[in-house]
Amino acid sequence: MASRTANLCLDAADPLAQVAWWAQVLDDFEPDDDGDDEEAGLSGPGGRSLLFLRVPEPKTVKNRMHLCLRPVDRDRDAEVERLLALGATVVDDRRTPDAGWAVLADPEGNEFCVLTTPADEAGVLRA
Repeated sequence: MASRTANLCLDAADPLAQVAWWAQVLDDFEPDDDGDDEEAGLSGPGGRSLLFLRVPEPKTVKNRMHLCLRPVDRDRDAEVERLLALGATVVDDRRTPDAGWAVLADPEGNEFCVLTTPADEAGVLRA
């Protein structure tokens, strides 16, 4: 049997602030009740979690691993706008009208991508 992902750990200057921000981004993850200044997390489907660990140094280089998000109830561009309003920043915009993705960063600079939705990829227009 192969291994399964238990959690993804991200370095953070402020774990609790990161949990609060990402809880607004991800609808299938909930903040854990036992978070503190050193370690805080979000619990997700299948017992998986995102864990934010306090580190003393600031982020200085591109992430070696990142999350890719696929919007559920809106198209890619509307989700990018929602995330920018929450405080994300654009790192690299690789969107075309019917394909591509946007690379954004969370408030601490951790990169993540916003992909198209299955409906976008199939050419289905939403009402």
